[in-house]
Amino acid sequence: MKEKIKALALFSGGLDSALAIKLVQDQGVEVIALNFVSHFFGGKNEKAEKMAEQLGIKLEYIDFKKRHMFVVEDPVYGRGKNMNPCIDCHSLMFKIAGELLEEYGAHFVISGEVLGQRPMSQNAQALEKVKKLSGMEDLVLRPLSAKLLPPSKAELMGWVDREKLLDINGRSRHRQMELMNSYGLVEYPSPGGGCLLTDPGYSSRLKVLEDDGLLKDQHSWLFKLIKEARFFRFDKGRYLFVGRDKESNMKIDEYRKEKNLKFYIHSAEVPGPHLIANTDLSDEEIEFAKNLFSRYSKVKGNEKINLNNSGNIETVDIVDLKKLDEEIKKYQQL
Repeated sequence: MKEKIKALALFSGGLDSALAIKLVQDQGVEVIALNFVSHFFGGKNEKAEKMAEQLGIKLEYIDFKKRHMFVVEDPVYGRGKNMNPCIDCHSLMFKIAGELLEEYGAHFVISGEVLGQRPMSQNAQALEKVKKLSGMEDLVLRPLSAKLLPPSKAELMGWVDREKLLDINGRSRHRQMELMNSYGLVEYPSPGGGCLLTDPGYSSRLKVLEDDGLLKDQHSWLFKLIKEARFFRFDKGRYLFVGRDKESNMKIDEYRKEKNLKFYIHSAEVPGPHLIANTDLSDEEIEFAKNLFSRYSKVKGNEKINLNNSGNIETVDIVDLKKLDEEIKKYQQL
């Protein structure tokens, strides 16, 4: 009986990874999708699950947060324009997929990477670095650009037919979109994005944590808060977080309870943001926080209001907005 060939796929649920799977599936290879979960990307999501369902494949979530943090902290090949260590990150995902080959009875690993799609991390040299650092060498197949790259083991062993793979090069995704439509695969996320580490604003805030010595897995709750809330830094490692909307207020409440934080501000009467600090605050800093609540509340700092300061109902007078704006410029991390 002929051996059933299986592959593991790095799978975001997006256009390129889905098409790479389809190309290999059509050659009779059974594919299992791996969605890697870090603090900055991946994780359970409806779009990835819908795409897996359309493809008729099993989807597994692989939590690699702790291992990924070592790559974020000290990448061998450095970072891109922001905090993104793309080459090291891709290498780690391939390495872990390689470690899982035996467990899933799989023969090789595929990904939706396209030659030249990202100038720094997906040029020919970078793709070779990824293979070398991962230790996977010829076990990596990139179906979308396979004809432009050296043959992989899957091609040499006849597990897949190289002639049925593609030669896509560059940043345009028109060809991929046309192919997806021809396969009848719909509802895939818009191309691009997905990783917070490629976002300039988020990276700028994360760099503040790094400079303060807090770019560590045990401080991962801060990674979430700098995304969800307004972020103010008083001094090294001393932060105030202010909710932007109902959803971020709920996140702030979750972390306050989880971390048993002493300082918080909530509404007493007038709707407004929820605030927490990761440290004890001085009287001046508390006054600043109270004024911020008023400024971002329904009254916009223009009326005298009551608020809940860590369980105590206190009054805030009309805010000197010009002075507060200067303080905001001093402390806010954009």
